[in-house]
Amino acid sequence: MRPQTSIIFDLDGTLTDSVYQNVAAWKEALDSENIPLAMWRIHRKIGMSGGLMLKTLSRETGLTISPEQAKKLSDKHAQAYEALQGQIIALPGAVELLNTLTEEGVQWCIATSGGVDTASINLKALKLNAKDINLITRDDVKYGKPDPDLFLAAAQKMDVAIEECLVIGDAVWDMLAARRCKATGIGLLSGGYDRGELERAGALRVYEDPLSLLHHLDEVASRP
Repeated sequence: MRPQTSIIFDLDGTLTDSVYQNVAAWKEALDSENIPLAMWRIHRKIGMSGGLMLKTLSRETGLTISPEQAKKLSDKHAQAYEALQGQIIALPGAVELLNTLTEEGVQWCIATSGGVDTASINLKALKLNAKDINLITRDDVKYGKPDPDLFLAAAQKMDVAIEECLVIGDAVWDMLAARRCKATGIGLLSGGYDRGELERAGALRVYEDPLSLLHHLDEVASRP
């Protein structure tokens, strides 16, 4: 008998409509430190851990961001993101998808590159409490995406083999991390990446959003 599939979800752009608020928060933080950066460049890095994103952006711009400045930027991003929390809502079908999986006995976990504070803002939009679900945040692992640590920790938390997990994400970083740990990547278009980018990064299937995935769940998930 084929083992039952367990599912690992990214959060921003996958379950919540929050990618562009994340971009705006990083833009505000960078502007406050006089680091000029176009918003499209920031968007391309959303999904990485904040620290890795800043390293990558500093390499691209030729600017040196010290550890102290990186900490300040991260704190300012968190403050700006919190101020935008009223704009953050669940993506279409996200709540229904999670409820359906729970009702059908399919294990799921959320694994996010954000810390527990920013994750809590998104969970509120999903009507979830961090204490009541399987949750892995950037605070729980050494490396963020595209390293696979978040997804490996999620599989360990659910006590399942990572090879039997689906990783649902909206960014190429999710798909690359899934491929590195031999999970099956499923892409969503709800974070702003296009179908071709997600497929080239390793997505087996690509759907529009959680609602579309819910309608095609039988194509990707083995139920009890």
